[in-house]
Amino acid sequence: MSKLGNIGARLYRGEVGYDFIGKRKIWYGISILITITAIVGLAVRGLNMGIEFSGGAVFTAKTSVSTSEVQHQAESATGGHQAVVQKLGGDSVRIQISGLDTKQALPVQEELAKDLNVPVKDVNTQLVGPSWGEEIANKAWLGLGIFMVLVVLYLAIAFEWRMALAALIALIHDLTITVGVYALVGFEVTPGTVIGLLTILGYSLYDTVVVFDSLKEASKDLTKQTRFTYSEIANRSINSTLVRSINTTVVALLPVAGLLFVGGGFLGAGMLNDISLALFVGLAAGAYSSIFIATPLVADLKNREPQIKALAKRVKAKRAAAAAKEASQEDTEDSAPAPADAEDGAAVVGPRHQPASRNRGRGRPSGKRR
Repeated sequence: MSKLGNIGARLYRGEVGYDFIGKRKIWYGISILITITAIVGLAVRGLNMGIEFSGGAVFTAKTSVSTSEVQHQAESATGGHQAVVQKLGGDSVRIQISGLDTKQALPVQEELAKDLNVPVKDVNTQLVGPSWGEEIANKAWLGLGIFMVLVVLYLAIAFEWRMALAALIALIHDLTITVGVYALVGFEVTPGTVIGLLTILGYSLYDTVVVFDSLKEASKDLTKQTRFTYSEIANRSINSTLVRSINTTVVALLPVAGLLFVGGGFLGAGMLNDISLALFVGLAAGAYSSIFIATPLVADLKNREPQIKALAKRVKAKRAAAAAKEASQEDTEDSAPAPADAEDGAAVVGPRHQPASRNRGRGRPSGKRR
């Protein structure tokens, strides 16, 4: 944990970092591939709409018969309608059959009671009309549209329209992937699924807004300096919040994974599957899009501005001048003569000094030396 904290501090200070912006075309390609796969899965397989949306009947009864046998008996009793059977606790089953109306439900209830060897009154029957599910779907679409509009307006006011557009594209990316996974996995779409989809929108925006806030702060008075380009500032913003984004995503995914794999997989709770799968896929896609999609898109949009283009040219020119100056200094140092060394036999270059003995005796009285 101390190493992770040290890495986070170095990322925040800009001492180390990964070039997310420079490799943005790779991330765009991966996202496009995943999105196309999700759309193809949605078009080919379609969504497995729950009984709340398609209408039908739900039968609940206590029995020790296996779910596969109950499913076979239910489909035989309805004359070919597909039945979805879930285990409730240790001795109860929930049988979901779409497309049944009130007249068809009573004979099916009697047939199921006979096949399961239980009294008719012990088979609880609940009818769901398709109009109720349609109303839920319409309200969900309305809520989604209002949410999108409010998000775009808020981000445009708090940050700028480029960030609002990038966040909107990231949200659509996350929703498309989540719905595509539902189609590929074949999980049933219920009101719990709608709740999960609406919930992940907030989680998806959380990391994106954190990075955008860091980018907004770091890009103040950007055009007054010549050290960094906008893309480099955006890359530093991603790296400075990277560990925080990873930590919050992992902490959020752990309990959701418990709901999905333990609650849905081992306990067989259908509603937990509906909510947890949407949350799990949406959280993972939201963390990915905030780092690899939203901020690189903002950098691409900003780099089209004349001021940002001029800044990039100034930064490039300054760095080229600094590199040329450094290369010139290195060439000067390499071509300068080495200092002479007497031990190597090199001649000493410099003014010659006449010996003082030639002037010795001038100005002295004549006479013999002692």
